[in-house]
Amino acid sequence: MNTTLSQEVIDLLNTKYETYNQPDFISDDPISIPHRFSSLQDIEIMGFWASMLAWGQRKTIINKCEQLLALMDDAPYDFILNHEESDLKPFLNFKHRTFNDTDTLYFLSFFKHFYSEHESLEDAFLQGVNSTDENLEAGLSAFHTLFFSLEDAPQRTRKHVATPERKSACKRLNMFLRWMVRDDNNGVDFGLWKRIQPSQLLCPLDVHVERVARKLSLLERKQSDWKATVELTDNLKALDKNDPVKFDFALFGLGLEGF
Repeated sequence: MNTTLSQEVIDLLNTKYETYNQPDFISDDPISIPHRFSSLQDIEIMGFWASMLAWGQRKTIINKCEQLLALMDDAPYDFILNHEESDLKPFLNFKHRTFNDTDTLYFLSFFKHFYSEHESLEDAFLQGVNSTDENLEAGLSAFHTLFFSLEDAPQRTRKHVATPERKSACKRLNMFLRWMVRDDNNGVDFGLWKRIQPSQLLCPLDVHVERVARKLSLLERKQSDWKATVELTDNLKALDKNDPVKFDFALFGLGLEGF
């Protein structure tokens, strides 16, 4: 932990964590999309998609996810497993920023292939990960390899799924993992995955979190990359070694407040 971190800052982070880790937080956030479902696979599929599309205004992200849901008849897991080739034609019109129909169709293809052999997307992040690992770097790298292992994987889609091997901060994947793994009964994160430990999660490094973290001396690295993600998370572990990423709520919330 940065030795300059004062008790006042520690108290602020704990207070803001309590403030923003509440169900009231959900309605305006992309996490509201998977919260519409109760089954594991529906939550995983739409949680993954909502996090992967999470750039730009939150309202737009939610609207785009709603478009996808409508195309899947509001039953993503059933659609993934049982759709016919002809059912894919409407997806040719889907686009969000640089995410286009090619990317959309490949996501659908990966999900169909994966869920025909696995019960949970958690399996995809566990390759090469041990319970003693400090963080999920190996799991994120293995997931990227698996995700693009299908024969028809488009080169252009790779930019939408980050990996530490490209030195990416992996913001969206780390956010998705927070949603799936953290389990504190506060009604925001789902806590559905039990084979990954909350202590292994990494803090999503978005513009709000990064700015506030620098202001509070939790982050010194100039680049917004994988090493910065690890540095921030390691400093947060000094505040709570078992659940460092809970402070994502505090940092993001302070950013929204204009701190």
